[in-house]
Amino acid sequence: MLTYIVHRLLLMIPTLFGITVLVFLVMALSPGGVGGPALGKGGQMKAGQQARYRAYFEKRYGLDDPLYVQYARWLNHVSPVGFAVEPDGSLGSFRWLKAPSLGTSLHRHRPVAALLAEALPVTILLNLLTIPVIYAVGILSGMVAARFRGGWFDIGSGALFLGLWSIPVIWAAVMLIGLLANQQYADLFPTSGLHGMRADDMLFLPRWEDGEWRRGWLLDAAWHLVLPVVCLSYAGFAMLSRLTRTSILENLQSDFVRTARAKGVSERVILFRHVFRNSLIPLVTVAASILPALLSGSIVVEQIFSLPGMGRLAVSAVVHNDRDLMLSITLISGLIGLSAELIRDVIYAVVDPRVTYE
Repeated sequence: MLTYIVHRLLLMIPTLFGITVLVFLVMALSPGGVGGPALGKGGQMKAGQQARYRAYFEKRYGLDDPLYVQYARWLNHVSPVGFAVEPDGSLGSFRWLKAPSLGTSLHRHRPVAALLAEALPVTILLNLLTIPVIYAVGILSGMVAARFRGGWFDIGSGALFLGLWSIPVIWAAVMLIGLLANQQYADLFPTSGLHGMRADDMLFLPRWEDGEWRRGWLLDAAWHLVLPVVCLSYAGFAMLSRLTRTSILENLQSDFVRTARAKGVSERVILFRHVFRNSLIPLVTVAASILPALLSGSIVVEQIFSLPGMGRLAVSAVVHNDRDLMLSITLISGLIGLSAELIRDVIYAVVDPRVTYE
């Protein structure tokens, strides 16, 4: 197992290299090139001033160098092994271990690491809230539907989840805002943001104070995240529920189930102790795709609900052709996706002793 894990970790390096090269070339060869919108800010200047501004901008960010030089420079920045970068931007001596840097945003003129440090916790929080909802609703509803196959819950949940899975996230988000966050209708939830305007003056926990209910900073954040979590989770638990039901029904027809029933074992014990564990392989398979899907879905959700997360930051990077920012987001997203695939393979061996990688 250890040899397999090391082998997979080493394979991540050329995979991430290929992903970042592809994204870099798409940005560099797109209309306007890298930093095109930023260069367009000089459109109101005089001809001489605009030329000097463009020359300064390209010199500062190395946009006047060949494409392979630009990519190699970025790769040297993010790699812990490479050439040291001097304060004037020139390359120093080769080092086997150096502090990596994600570069500077062309549009925001701030270090990319600082921007990611602000946005990444928001996206992580969204996923930490969404994943338990997906698995709790999906697995429990799938088990109940399989246990009472052909019953009202099985038929009703199947129709409901099929409809939910067919609804686009962008449409669901707009409808939820229009119905549940609109002052003319329900007005139950806020329309955007992670906190209210007075969140800085709130205490952390909710409490009664002076005869009035104060929801506090924590409850205010949870209140703002209800609709985003719903938009990110409904398609996931709809698919997982149908998959759980199918997997459990296949195992309920196995020989070991008939043997357990012949011995007088209760249906509850058969379902939870015997059938469910043997149904985990398909669930583990789809689990590796849920996290990358949530990351891609958060792009739409964070943009609609104005949440300052990785998704909204990625949209800004694409719109402004922000090279260093987009490459860093691609690198992190690719690393998360590949890590999810590796964890899936490890869990395979844990839930099924027949699986071996030796």
